[in-house]
Amino acid sequence: MRLFVVGSVALDSSPGGELRDELGGSALYFSLAASRFHPVALSAPVGPDGEGAVRQLLRRHTAIDDSGLDVVNAPTYRWLVGSAHGRTVDLGSQDSIYDRWQPRLPTGGADWIFIGSMRPDVQLAVARQVAGCQLLAADAMLSYLHGDADVVGELIDLCHWFFCTREELDMLWSGDAEAFRIGRRLRGLVVKDGPDGAVLYTADGVRHQPALAARVVDTTGAGDSFAGGMLGYWLSHHGGPAALPLALAAGAEMAARTISAVGLKALAD
Repeated sequence: MRLFVVGSVALDSSPGGELRDELGGSALYFSLAASRFHPVALSAPVGPDGEGAVRQLLRRHTAIDDSGLDVVNAPTYRWLVGSAHGRTVDLGSQDSIYDRWQPRLPTGGADWIFIGSMRPDVQLAVARQVAGCQLLAADAMLSYLHGDADVVGELIDLCHWFFCTREELDMLWSGDAEAFRIGRRLRGLVVKDGPDGAVLYTADGVRHQPALAARVVDTTGAGDSFAGGMLGYWLSHHGGPAALPLALAAGAEMAARTISAVGLKALAD
């Protein structure tokens, strides 16, 4: 089975100037983490202002197929990011590139596809086109939930797995996480909780994965790296239930690596 990610390429900045047009985005964080365990192909848009940096990064990673990287005549997605209490804080974005992008999606039903955090209407359009795949997973983004919770709900109904933070789950559901999983007919739900790690909910029960000790430099992309490490490792072991605990640990390892340096630097090393 093949592993695909459809998501964003971003240029991240912070108000204090610690980050200035730092290369990031859900597609890149996921791909770099997943490719340590399994080949991965990405589909993502980038503007002319970011293409050179992305090509230079991916040239060194042969396990990542970047043939789905689309150069769009629009500014690269830009994200203003802060940090508080060990968690990333979204301070706004510029996402007009999604209005001009038509994702190139895989064909065939034996694929695993992860839809990374990006504008929900784009996520939903992708999910509708690949709904027959073997495993479809998606991630939430808190800032978009304020205006697009209904669209995210439609997205979840098409997914087998869903990744979200505790705060995002609280915006989507007023009850407990397992009831949410069952109500949405998900095979699996991963609730990320920053320094407290992550909790996995499946029909086989609940499993807590502690966060691994790491020097916290920049928390941007930790959730995408967790998903990439988890799904990449799990698919490399054929997606069986016995490999799921170690897949969670692989996700935690990739998240810990990510936050130990600015942006993609630790994953790209």
